[in-house]
Amino acid sequence: MSAPAAPAPKVAVVTGSDSGIGRATAVRLAEAGMDIGITWHSDEKGAEGTAEEVRGKGRRAAVARMDLARLPAGADALDRLCDELGRLDVLVNNAGTGTATPFLDLTLDDMRRVLDVDLAGPFLCGQKAARRMIRQGDGGRIVNVTSVHEHQPRVGAGPYCAAKGGLGLLTQVMALELAEHGITVNAVAPGEIATPMTGQEDVDVHTEHRPGVPLGRPGDAREVAAVIAFLAGPDASYVTGASWSVDGGMLRMGPMAGSHLGSDDWRRP
Repeated sequence: MSAPAAPAPKVAVVTGSDSGIGRATAVRLAEAGMDIGITWHSDEKGAEGTAEEVRGKGRRAAVARMDLARLPAGADALDRLCDELGRLDVLVNNAGTGTATPFLDLTLDDMRRVLDVDLAGPFLCGQKAARRMIRQGDGGRIVNVTSVHEHQPRVGAGPYCAAKGGLGLLTQVMALELAEHGITVNAVAPGEIATPMTGQEDVDVHTEHRPGVPLGRPGDAREVAAVIAFLAGPDASYVTGASWSVDGGMLRMGPMAGSHLGSDDWRRP
């Protein structure tokens, strides 16, 4: 009697995986044995670099451009990647953008662009992913990358905070409604992470000093990727509807920051 066929490898799509947290997550999930769909918006070379790393782990990689500022068509890249890789088991909604603009200087276009990329885009991708997972019939994982600003505001980041706060609550609704299909949905809320988005690409986080963060430094993208990989894996099978802060304790500092700030510099973006 011939041995039963080995199960097909799991497939994860990580949006915005050309650099930073997305790239680190794609590589970490490849190390866990998953084939990876990679999306990029403006850095095709970075996306191809991620694909090379994934293939170096012995996994398949597929790459597609995704522009979540152009909805609903921008989300169709998810379908193309899933069709190429054959299925979908994990979606990581990581692509995002933001502003550093005072509230009174914001335009409606600023607000709409950030809300589309950071909230409406993950909504559409999550919907596409969930429908595919339900058709497959064996559950799945969705992880929405929010921010500490899902929970606390920041001067100059009105659209970003609104979008990330909305994505945090959308995560909870998704978790409630998709649980019956075996799909878990969680948020990961990074603090200051050394990535291109924070102007700290290739920085050694252990050489940076952050007095306002209890652990005293920024985070490394791989530290966020490790939490995402846990939520995407079998050990998190009973975890859903939660928001996991990966911030070195930053969110715990509210009253201390308020009583120890030495200037009004915080009032400016």
